[in-house]
Amino acid sequence: MSRTPSSPAPLRTPLRARPWLRPRRLLPLAALALALLAGAHSLLWHVMAGRLQEGYDAWAAARRAGGWRIEHAPPQRGGWPLSATLRLREFRLSGGGATVPGGLDWAAPAVTLRVAMHRPGELRIAASGPQRLRLGAAEIPFAADRLVAALPLERGVLPRGGEFETSRLRIGTAAGGVEIGAARLALDSRMSAIEGEPAVSLEGGAENVTLPVATPLGRAVRALRLDAALTGPLPGGRNPTNRAALWRDAGGTLELRRLEVEYGPATAQASATLALDDALQPMGAGTLKLTGAEAVLDTLASAGLVSPRNAGLARRVVALLARPPAEGEPPQLEVPLTLEARGLSVARIPVARLPVLEWPGPAEGSGPGP
Repeated sequence: MSRTPSSPAPLRTPLRARPWLRPRRLLPLAALALALLAGAHSLLWHVMAGRLQEGYDAWAAARRAGGWRIEHAPPQRGGWPLSATLRLREFRLSGGGATVPGGLDWAAPAVTLRVAMHRPGELRIAASGPQRLRLGAAEIPFAADRLVAALPLERGVLPRGGEFETSRLRIGTAAGGVEIGAARLALDSRMSAIEGEPAVSLEGGAENVTLPVATPLGRAVRALRLDAALTGPLPGGRNPTNRAALWRDAGGTLELRRLEVEYGPATAQASATLALDDALQPMGAGTLKLTGAEAVLDTLASAGLVSPRNAGLARRVVALLARPPAEGEPPQLEVPLTLEARGLSVARIPVARLPVLEWPGPAEGSGPGP
């Protein structure tokens, strides 16, 4: 029986036979695609720059209508191609006498608003150069290698909070200069918070803080950490005294979840719940945890601030109150804190009396002071 030969496979057109794939035709197509992408990117940048300008103009108009004064040189757009920026040279913001006693005045050589192309929902505000801040009668000159605020952007809505970062911040004070190596603060707010809910939350810290004046523990504070929340509801109005009284009467509290300080040989951690008493003065209770108490006593005794006899008594008290340390860890002292009638007590022992908290202006409806 004869076998029928199989049919040959159809020939495929070689790649080089496709005229639309020839390099000489691909190059114009690629150039056209790149031109279209560049045009779209440029159009998007112009839209973002325009919205940034419009948003700032609306904010400035609203502040001026509220009595604030805003001055700067003509805005300069820039940042292409990675971001849209608005640079405001010789910037000055002043006013706020209704909420800040004596008013606020801030001046900076330049303030830059920036929205990155890949993050259109975030506004970054950077201030550079030597700056000056006046709060009431206090004049505070300062400068930083980096000073940036990152705020969420939502059309038609003011930011609820943001994150603030700085590095090598130098602050001038009457006692001398303060330098902060690095610091970060995150702020969040909920004006609709009800009783017991956080209305304002703060979380952040600072590292390598140099104090203006040396103490027996030195000038260098290694670290500061803060986690706190102000519970609601937060009342409205322009009178700070009335707002404080309404907040107190509604059950408002300041929850100090964590305040930690690493200074000299000691590390202190405090937590507390604070409120306002009938005289609108702080009151509350909390706990203090202290590591390195004996080393602090030795330092104070060496500096002559504590007599040898009192230092010896304090060491015995520390030994009685300190928790048994875990293996390889130093002893930790844990004592209760109480703040009442401006008196601060540690383990029921009065240690300090706080100055009177002065509120700006009398409550509405109250008569003139004596």
